Amino acid sequence: MKKITFTALTVPLTYVLIMLLCSLKTYAQEKTLTLSGVVKDVNGPLAGVLVWQTDTENGTQTNELGFYTIQIPMNTQVTFDYLGYKPQTFTVKTSTLNVTMVADENMLDEMVINAGYYTVKDKERTGSISKITAKEIGQQPVANPLAAMQGRMAGVNITQNSGVPGGGFDIQIRGRNSLRTEGNAPLYIVDGVPFASQSASDQTLSGQIFSKGNVSPLNSINPNDIESIEVLKDADATAIYGSRGSNGVVLITTKKGSSDRTTFSFQSTTSVSTVAKYMDLMNTDQYLQMRRDAFANAGITDYPANAYDVNGIWDENKYTNWQKEFLGGRAVSQNTQFSVSGGSGKTNYLFSAGHRKDETVFPGDFGYKRTNFLLNVNHQSKDDRFYFQSTVLKSNQKNNLMVTDLTSQIFLAPNAPDLYDAEGNLNWENNTFENPLAKLNATYESQSNDFSANVVLGYALIKNLNVSLNAGLQTTNNVEFKKVPTTTMNPALGFTSKDSSVSRTLFSRDGWIMEPKLNYSLVTNTGVWNFLLGTTFEERKQDILGLRGNGFLSNDMLDNLQSATSQLILKDADLMYRYQAFYARVNYIHQQKYIVNLTGRRDGSSRFGPGKQWGNFGAVGTAWLFSRENVFDKSSWLSFGKLRASYGIAGNDLIGDYQYLNTFRLNYLKYDEQIALEPTRLFNPDFSWETNKKVEVALELELFKSRIAPSIVYYSNRSSNQLVGIPLPGTTGFASVQANLNATVENSGWEFTLRSINMSKNQFFWSTNINISLPKNKLIAFPNLEESTYANTYEIGKPTSIRKVYTYTGIDPVTGLFTFEDLNGDGKIDVNDRKKAMNVNTMMFAGIQNSINYKNWSLDFTIQFVKQNALSPLSNVSPLGYNVNNLSMTSDYVSNENPNGSYQIPILQTNSLGTQAYENYKNSDQMIIDGSYIRLKSLQLQYSWQLNNKSNSRIATYVQGQNLFTITNYPGSDPETAIGYLPALRTIALGFNFNF
Repeated sequence: MKKITFTALTVPLTYVLIMLLCSLKTYAQEKTLTLSGVVKDVNGPLAGVLVWQTDTENGTQTNELGFYTIQIPMNTQVTFDYLGYKPQTFTVKTSTLNVTMVADENMLDEMVINAGYYTVKDKERTGSISKITAKEIGQQPVANPLAAMQGRMAGVNITQNSGVPGGGFDIQIRGRNSLRTEGNAPLYIVDGVPFASQSASDQTLSGQIFSKGNVSPLNSINPNDIESIEVLKDADATAIYGSRGSNGVVLITTKKGSSDRTTFSFQSTTSVSTVAKYMDLMNTDQYLQMRRDAFANAGITDYPANAYDVNGIWDENKYTNWQKEFLGGRAVSQNTQFSVSGGSGKTNYLFSAGHRKDETVFPGDFGYKRTNFLLNVNHQSKDDRFYFQSTVLKSNQKNNLMVTDLTSQIFLAPNAPDLYDAEGNLNWENNTFENPLAKLNATYESQSNDFSANVVLGYALIKNLNVSLNAGLQTTNNVEFKKVPTTTMNPALGFTSKDSSVSRTLFSRDGWIMEPKLNYSLVTNTGVWNFLLGTTFEERKQDILGLRGNGFLSNDMLDNLQSATSQLILKDADLMYRYQAFYARVNYIHQQKYIVNLTGRRDGSSRFGPGKQWGNFGAVGTAWLFSRENVFDKSSWLSFGKLRASYGIAGNDLIGDYQYLNTFRLNYLKYDEQIALEPTRLFNPDFSWETNKKVEVALELELFKSRIAPSIVYYSNRSSNQLVGIPLPGTTGFASVQANLNATVENSGWEFTLRSINMSKNQFFWSTNINISLPKNKLIAFPNLEESTYANTYEIGKPTSIRKVYTYTGIDPVTGLFTFEDLNGDGKIDVNDRKKAMNVNTMMFAGIQNSINYKNWSLDFTIQFVKQNALSPLSNVSPLGYNVNNLSMTSDYVSNENPNGSYQIPILQTNSLGTQAYENYKNSDQMIIDGSYIRLKSLQLQYSWQLNNKSNSRIATYVQGQNLFTITNYPGSDPETAIGYLPALRTIALGFNFNF
C-alpha cells in the first residue's frame, strides 16, 4: 500500500509541477528576466545564501545545491549575502549568474565550530576536531548516527556489530587506551546533555541476537534531526571535559529553526536491504563425500541409523542453500519525517516528528520501530543581552526479534529436509530433523523510552562578560522480554508448557547535569584574551530488576510472569554515580597569528574511595598561523597555513560503580530454605584514576586559492595506571581485586586529510575529501607480566589486540591431522605452546568522499578502505566430517586421492585426537587472516527543483545506497561484522523531500 501511495503521489505531482514551472517561466519572460545560477565557496555549494534585488524586498535563498532563481528587471543590481562571507553585488546583464563567495577574514569570529563548552574559529583552533554536517548525514539511509560517520573522519574507526535492526556499533577514537573493553568508550554529548555510552541491554537476554548483547545508546536519536557531529580527539580539544573526554568526545547538535519565515518539510524514504554476499559453502556432492570419508577414516562401512544425511533416509540428490532460506529475505524499511520551523524577530523554533520501521531478512514477522520528536526553541532579547535555548528530544523504540540470530544455522546439511511439510507445518521429518525455524518461536522483545531536555540561559552582565547556565536531564526506561516456549523443541520429545521459561529485565537510567559558567573576553592592542570559568554537577541513577519464570499452565500465558509456577528474582540493583568538576580555560591570540590555549579541570568521581576521588587534568595547545606573516602576503600559492601542537593529561573512571567497596549480593539459590548473602568484591579504597597523556603535532594548509587543502597530524597517547582486576590466589575465594596496574598502553599514529576542488566551472562543481589514518597500538609496560594470569593475553611491545596462538606446522602424513610446534618440548600441545602473538586489529582505514553538482543534479559517494587482520570464518565452524556443512574451500582435505590437501582428514565426533587437533587449529596462526576490504559505503543521486520563481518551495527526489559492494579476499560473508552474526546489509533507498 505504501509503494502504491508513493508512486501515485510522485508521478502525477511531478508532471503537474513541471507544467506549472514551464508556464510560470514563460510568463516571467514576458515581464522580467529570470536570473538563475549556483552559489558556492571553495568547499562547494552554499545553501541559504540570500539573493535579493538591491534596495528592494524582492529576494530568495539558495537551496541545498546552491541553486537559486529570481525574477529581476534587466540592468538592475542583485546582491549575494551570507554570514561569514563578503557581500557581492552585480549588475544583471544575462539570465545566468554563478557566484563564488569569498570568506571575510574580518568575520572569522562568526565562522565557528562547536568545541563543547565554547566555540572556536575553525582556522584558529588549536585542537583536533573532525566534523560532518546534516548534508553528509542525510545522504545515507541509516538508523544510527554512528553509521553515518563511518569512513568520513580521520582517527575515528567505527564498525557495525550486526545487520539486525537495533544492533550496536563499536567506536574507537585513536585506538584502545584501556585494557578493559568498557574503559574505551567515548563521551557522547547531545545538545549539552551527556548520553551514557554503555548498552542499556541485559546481555543474558540479547546476547544471542546481538553481538555481546550490544545495543547502541544512540539508536534513540534520529539522524535526520542532527545538524552536525563533531568529534574531539586530542588533549587540547578534550581537556575541557576532563576525565570524561579521555577516549574522545562525540558532540551531537540537533537542528535549529530560522526566524525569517515559516517552513514546512516532509520527507519519506523507502528502502530495501539484503545480504550483500553469501559464503561459499559445500554443495551436496562435496558434503556427502566429506561425510563418507569421515566414516571411512573411522573404519565404519555400515552407516549408523542416526546418520540420516548419508544412510539414505534423506534425499542425497537434494540441495538447499540455507543461507538463502534463513537470511535471504528483503528487509523493507520506511522512514517518514515532518517538521515545521520558523519564528519572528529574535525568536525561532523547530518541531520535528519522525517514524521509522525496519523489517529483517529473517523469516517471520519481526522488526524494529522508532518514533522521534524534537522541539527546539531559541530566543534573544531585543538588546541582545539575554538569550534562551531549549531542546527536547523524545523517542520510543520497539524491537520484536527472535532470540537467536539464524546466521548460526546456515551450516545445516545441504540435503536436510524441507522446513515445512505438505500442510504448511514445521517439518520434523519423522524425528530425524531438528528444524531451525522452531527457534523463531523463542522471541526477544524490547521497548525503550528515552527523554532528553536541555535549557541554556545566558546573560551579558557587562560588555564582554557573559554568565550562562546549561541544565539538562536524560532518562531511559527499557523493558526486555525473552520468551522460550517449548514449541522451540521437537513435539516428539514430549515437552509441555511446564518446561517453558520467560525472562524479563527492567532497566531505568535517570541523569541530570547542571553547568554554570562565566565567559570574559578582552581585546588589547596586541591581541585578544578569552577566559572561561565553570563547574559541572552531574548525577546518574540506574535501577535494574531481573526476573525469570519457569513452568506455565499454557504457552498462551507466557506474557504474564505471575502465571509461572516458579518465579525467581535474578538481580535487583540500584546504582548511583555522582560527578563534580571545576574547569578553566584561557585563550590568547597575539597579532591574529600566535595562539596559546590553556585548559585545566579538577574532577571528582564517586567511583573511587575517600582520598582518591579527585583528580587534576589539563592541556596546553598552541598554533602559529604562519600564512599571516608578512612574507606570505603576496604568495600566489599559499592561501592559509597553520602549525599547531598540544599536550595534556586526561583521566578515566569508566570502571562501574561501587568497585572499591566490599560488596555482597543475594543468592537466589537458597541454603537450608534461607536466602543467603555471598561476597562479590573485596574492599580496596586505594585505586584511582587511569591517566592518559596525549601529544599531537599538526600542519594544516590551503593552497592555490584554497582549491587544495591538505593536513597531516601525528599523535601519541600513553595510558597508564590501568584499572584492571589484579589476580588473587584461589584460597582467597576471589579471582581478582580491582586495583591500579602500572601498565602502559601507547596509541600513536598518523592522520592525513585532503580537500580539493577538482572542477568549478559554470554550473558544474566537483570536490573530493580524503582521510587516511594509520593507527598503531602497543603495550609498552606491564610489570611481572610473565608471572601474571595475563601472560597468555598480552606481550610487551605488541598491540593489546593480539591473540596468543599455536604455530601451525602442517599435516601429519601418517594421521592426516593438523600439527603444531611443541615450543617447550614436553611432547604435548597445550596452552604453554600458545606463544605466537598475532594482531587482530586495523592497521589502516581511510575514506574518499566525492561530491559532484551540475545544475539541479547532485551525486555524492563515499568509498571506504580498511586494512586489517580478522578472524577466519573457520573459527566458527565444526571439524570436517561432523554432520554440519563447511566452507567449500575445506573440500581440499587430505585423502588417498588428495594426499597434499590443505585441511586435515574428515573425522567423527568420537575421534578425540582429531577433534582436539581441529580445536588447536582454530586457535592457531591459521585463523588470523587478511580481512582488508574496499567498500562503496554510500551513494546518493539527487534531483532538486523549485516549484516556481517566486517561492522557496522545492522538491528533491533521490536514490541512495549503503554498503553497495565490497572488494575483499575475505572468505566470510563480511569482513566487518562479528562472526556468527548477520552481516551489515546492502541497502537501496528511494525517497523525496518536499519543502514549502
